[in-house]
Amino acid sequence: MIRFTLRQFRLPALAGLLLLALAGAGLLRLGADVRAVPDPARLPDRYAQTMLFLAGGFALVPALLGAFWGAPLVARELEAGTHRLVWNQSVPRTRWLTVKLVVTGLAAALVAGVLSAALTWAAAPVDRVAGDRFSTVLFGARGLAPVGYAVFALVLGAVTGLLLRRTLPAMAVVFLVVVAVQLAVPNLLRPHYLPPERVTVPMTADAVNRARNLGSITGGPVVGGLDVPGAWVTDISPLRTADGRQLSDAAFGACFRDPPRTGATGTFGDTAVCLGALDLHVDLAYQPNRRFWPFQWIELALHLGAAGLLAALGRWQVRRRAG
Repeated sequence: MIRFTLRQFRLPALAGLLLLALAGAGLLRLGADVRAVPDPARLPDRYAQTMLFLAGGFALVPALLGAFWGAPLVARELEAGTHRLVWNQSVPRTRWLTVKLVVTGLAAALVAGVLSAALTWAAAPVDRVAGDRFSTVLFGARGLAPVGYAVFALVLGAVTGLLLRRTLPAMAVVFLVVVAVQLAVPNLLRPHYLPPERVTVPMTADAVNRARNLGSITGGPVVGGLDVPGAWVTDISPLRTADGRQLSDAAFGACFRDPPRTGATGTFGDTAVCLGALDLHVDLAYQPNRRFWPFQWIELALHLGAAGLLAALGRWQVRRRAG
């Protein structure tokens, strides 16, 4: 059964190996160029956009594996009717599915693991200086987590093909679902893997000017883009007064729209001076960078666990299917 599965999978595997070799060679060249820069402090300026672009492209790899390796794995046989030949032999249906999932799942894990290792190595000098491996996009292209993404996407593709019995619809569904999961996990789950640490930051005029944005569509007293050195900021409270109450929309609006003219410079100028005079603060929740590897293990386990549940669903479905 393993030999038969490998024979069926040889063309997709060869295509994957070719792309893996090309990508690996490019990343090795990039890593050598990064390490040739004489001043490490300049690395983020020179390579930050490149690393962001590569991480964004890497995020599509699990979706592509799920769509092009996973979805046809079972759906193609159901469409052609070749599954009946195997099911009428001595090989149990559940073993047939399990072998397919294990063989292709290991291949997907290998592809994602090698790419992740190559990109992690190439980007290491930039990451050390920038200190932002925890950012939403970069985290998913480093370390162990991509292996979990790939296995989850592969199993999702196979089970979706089993349920839909059509290859092209399964490919489309899997691609969209994997992309949606990769958008949801960093925003809804990842910030809460471990209880965050918290700090109160006084919002002086200088602190306001260090923010990347101020205010909201509704005019609320919010501030965004504040940083904690060596950490990933996961939540920023609205502006609060000295007694802990949220600054009123009216007081915020007065400073935001019509502050006293002082001629102040900076990102927010007179608005920053006006808010700084109100003795305000914000409460920040953050995950320190030292939790990078614990979070990688948690995210790997989360996706492998989801893949295991999907595989169990597939085994149950193939057992009850009439033909």
